[in-house]
Amino acid sequence: MAQSTCDEVVAPQAPLHVAIILDGNGRWAERRGLPRAAGHRAGGQAVRRLVTAAPGLGVGTLTLFAFSSDNWRRPPAEVRALFRLLGRYLTHEVNECARNGVRLSFPGRRDRLPAVLAGPLAEAERVTAGGRTLRLRIAIDYSGRDTITRAAALVGVRAPDRPSFLAALGKAAHECEPAPEVDLLIRTGGEHRLSDFLLFECAYAELEFLDCAWPEFRPADLAACLERFRRRDRRFGGLSPRTAG
Repeated sequence: MAQSTCDEVVAPQAPLHVAIILDGNGRWAERRGLPRAAGHRAGGQAVRRLVTAAPGLGVGTLTLFAFSSDNWRRPPAEVRALFRLLGRYLTHEVNECARNGVRLSFPGRRDRLPAVLAGPLAEAERVTAGGRTLRLRIAIDYSGRDTITRAAALVGVRAPDRPSFLAALGKAAHECEPAPEVDLLIRTGGEHRLSDFLLFECAYAELEFLDCAWPEFRPADLAACLERFRRRDRRFGGLSPRTAG
């Protein structure tokens, strides 16, 4: 994998929306003879490193795929371990996020989550609502297709424009404000698929698929992905300025 350093990347004028599928925690642990829960704990450390580094790399919105709606098929013990990890994050990190200007939200369903998480999730969103340094979205019990279906039900028979439908997607995912469309989507763990993540918002996202497991992901890896992203010619269906001229 190409390596870089955070200092080598110049932040763009417009903050970027980077989405990441956090894949490979369990396999990382199994290769080391550890329980899969140990991989998720190591993955939590990777999240902390990334949240600290992201604003300096020009990232304004960071969306992390923490728990898919399809992950309910995992062994119950692993699911419980994931939610315990989230509970500890809410207990120990929220005030730090607020001090550092990190605004938290948790797109996805709320009705199937453990009842003990409902209050802390809402409180984390309340406490960090004024954050302007980074918008950190942690997707939990999230399905892109289900969110689009719920958003379509919210707009009814009207044919909304794209910004209006993005707003409906936010409401369908229990967010008060729509997120910008994704600029760069990264998936760790060696798989090459979107896995039902932000399907509408990723329509023109640049894609990076990395072989490293999520616990191995470092800010330098994000910097390298962003460096390659900024070299790409994003035409959005039109011609590049060079071609048009």
